[in-house]
Amino acid sequence: MNIEITDIDGARAHLRYGTLTFDCALGKAGITLAKREGDHAIPAGRFPLRQLYYRPDKFPNPPECTLSTQELNNHDGWCDAPDDPLYNQYVRLPFKASHEQLWRTDEVYNLIVVIGYNDDPPVADAGSCIFMHVARDNYAPTEGCIALAQDDLLTLLAAIEPSTEIVIPAP
Repeated sequence: MNIEITDIDGARAHLRYGTLTFDCALGKAGITLAKREGDHAIPAGRFPLRQLYYRPDKFPNPPECTLSTQELNNHDGWCDAPDDPLYNQYVRLPFKASHEQLWRTDEVYNLIVVIGYNDDPPVADAGSCIFMHVARDNYAPTEGCIALAQDDLLTLLAAIEPSTEIVIPAP
C-alpha cells in the first residue's frame, strides 16, 4: 500500500494511506514535473521513503516506525549546493557549501522523513531536501516538501510498511 497525495488545491492537499486521511501542505509552487533546485515545488512521481530523522529532545524514544531511524543533533545538515559532490545528501556541520540545518529552533524538523527523490544518484540542480516533515501553523506552504501536523505524521509513521512509497500526481 502506498501514500497518495490527493485533493490538491495549490499548496494544500490531502495525504491518504489506506483508511487514513490527513491535511497536508505542499511547496509554495505546488507540484511540478520539472523539479529544479529552489523552485519551491514538490516533484511529481513515485518515491520510496528512505529514513526518519527525529529530535531526541522532543521524542526521548524513537517514534514507532518501520523506517530506519536516526537521532538528530546540532551538527546535522543536508547539502543543497548543486555543484557540491555531496549534493542532496546528509552532511555533518560545519559544512562549507550551502546546506539545510536539520536541527532547527522551530518545530518543523522535529520529524523528517527523507523522500527518495534525486538520490540514486543525485543529479545537479534537479532538487534536494525533499522531505516529509511537521507542518507550520495553518499548513503554511513549504519550500518544496510535504508537511503534516505532528500527531498525524506520527500516526502515519506507525502505520506504514517498509515497502511503502509516496505517489505525488502530475499537475
